[in-house]
Amino acid sequence: MFSSLKHPQYGWRSPAVLLILMTIAMQLSFSVWWNLMNNFAVNEIHFTGREIGIQQSIREIPGFLAFTAVFALFLFREQTFAYISLLVLGVGVAVTGYFPTAYGFYFTTLIMSIGFHYYETMQQSLSLQWLPKKTAPATMGKILSFAAAAQLVAYGAIMLTWNSLGLSFTTVFLIAGISTIVIVAVVATQFPKFNEGVPQHKKLILRKRYWLYYALTFMGGARRQIFTVFAGFLMVERFGYDVHEVAGLFLLNGLINVFIAHRIGAFIGRFGERFSLTLEYIGLFIVFTMYAFVTNEYIAGALYVIDHAFFAMAIAMKTYFQKIADPADIAPTAGVAFTINHIAAVVIPVVFGTIWLYSPEAVFLAGAGMALISLVLSRLIPHKPEPGHELIWGAADASFKKPASV
Repeated sequence: MFSSLKHPQYGWRSPAVLLILMTIAMQLSFSVWWNLMNNFAVNEIHFTGREIGIQQSIREIPGFLAFTAVFALFLFREQTFAYISLLVLGVGVAVTGYFPTAYGFYFTTLIMSIGFHYYETMQQSLSLQWLPKKTAPATMGKILSFAAAAQLVAYGAIMLTWNSLGLSFTTVFLIAGISTIVIVAVVATQFPKFNEGVPQHKKLILRKRYWLYYALTFMGGARRQIFTVFAGFLMVERFGYDVHEVAGLFLLNGLINVFIAHRIGAFIGRFGERFSLTLEYIGLFIVFTMYAFVTNEYIAGALYVIDHAFFAMAIAMKTYFQKIADPADIAPTAGVAFTINHIAAVVIPVVFGTIWLYSPEAVFLAGAGMALISLVLSRLIPHKPEPGHELIWGAADASFKKPASV
């Protein structure tokens, strides 16, 4: 699993290892923040649904504005900007407990989210530039496995120590933020500045030939909202999951990702983006349809875990773009893609929240419809995508040869 992370010139101090360590740094802050966010809002600040809605909208604003990251490249190299973004994330989380008011929480949420979304934009860009096309899916899968392991550490530590040590929100937020800051300090001083390949365009890039990637990214953002907002809410409202039971689902999701994410990456590398995304969207159609009609709490929990496992398949969208892109377009397109992904984040929680009041089933059936649209789009991906061969209109693709085992 680890031999491919070595670099002939840098050994273990390789771009792949740096990406893993930065991902761990991000998860140690963000996972803790995500775990404690609702309890902090309700128990410490006495938020109602109105304030939570405002806070979540504020959290999504930096994601919607992620395209502005390209302008920071006039001032910083991408690797440096990734470090700065992680520091902003760490500081935002570390100080959260010291501002237990509505406006204080709005402010720290905004700071945290700026760091998180700009880091994610740079991480995607650097991954596509640093990782060879042949091994990128497998390496991205390994990175997701380490991310899941960091989540396990965060969630597990909270479950084991929150009551036994009598910890406070302020203390846990502070420890999480400082952990991120320390890791950033280590990697910034111990890792070299890696070549980012082709100089990146420092302007917004929207190309007609990338339209399929944009469409898949938009639908992926819509699906993410159905899961993060409504699937978890279903667990609590309909099936009465307690806090520790929801945390248990998070831990199970992370544990599964530790073991399967790198295998999913290898699967994508072997069978290609077209087949992998087709498999994902068929699975999501089944899962969302079952969400609409499930009546058993254990089946609902299993659907939640299966749904989360499909997130690793998003690697296929990134590697599809890597294969068709002009190398100089990667950084600016990463920012544009994050903005496209977050268009749904601005609209779906409000619109579908209203629909939920009348028919929760309709929300998940709409999610099933989104999966079908994504399935149709995925069938336009060639078996061997490359510049000039970004999509096909039909099932045939003469350039494809099936693996012997298929």
